[in-house]
Amino acid sequence: MFYIYTVSFFGHREIDYFFKYESIIEEIVYKAINNNPYVDFLVGRDGDFDTLCASVVQKAKKNFGTAKCGLTWVLPYEKAEFNNNAEDFNNYYDNVEVCTKSANAHPKGAIQIRNRYMVDRSDLVVFFVEREKGGAYQTMQYAKKQGKEIINIAEDTEDDR
Repeated sequence: MFYIYTVSFFGHREIDYFFKYESIIEEIVYKAINNNPYVDFLVGRDGDFDTLCASVVQKAKKNFGTAKCGLTWVLPYEKAEFNNNAEDFNNYYDNVEVCTKSANAHPKGAIQIRNRYMVDRSDLVVFFVEREKGGAYQTMQYAKKQGKEIINIAEDTEDDR
């Protein structure tokens, strides 16, 4: 059995210059795939950044094949959106899972519990954090405390804006 390298993505719900970051994410995704036998990419599907990252991973799966990588949607709790469209979501994502640690928590706290769970599973955590507030920022601070390898695309590209 081989090691599964895990990458998770977190960012603000809304980002400007949505497509400006696509090539940067693509570079990170392709590097992870090229340097590891298998990569599991985790997304929360809670905003623009998650949607962009999922799209890049889907494109990478077409280029590398599903034997090299997978895309997992990690829900904080069961959502009607998923239950009402389960077939479509199961066709888009390789795995859809509900985080057991956050499933019974209050909805306001469940997302942060799920985010920490995703960070704990990850070898690399990719962020798009422009401001020092909000859930993505809190998750980045947690990832730093856990000693995780972090890339913050917003910091790495702010001189390019």
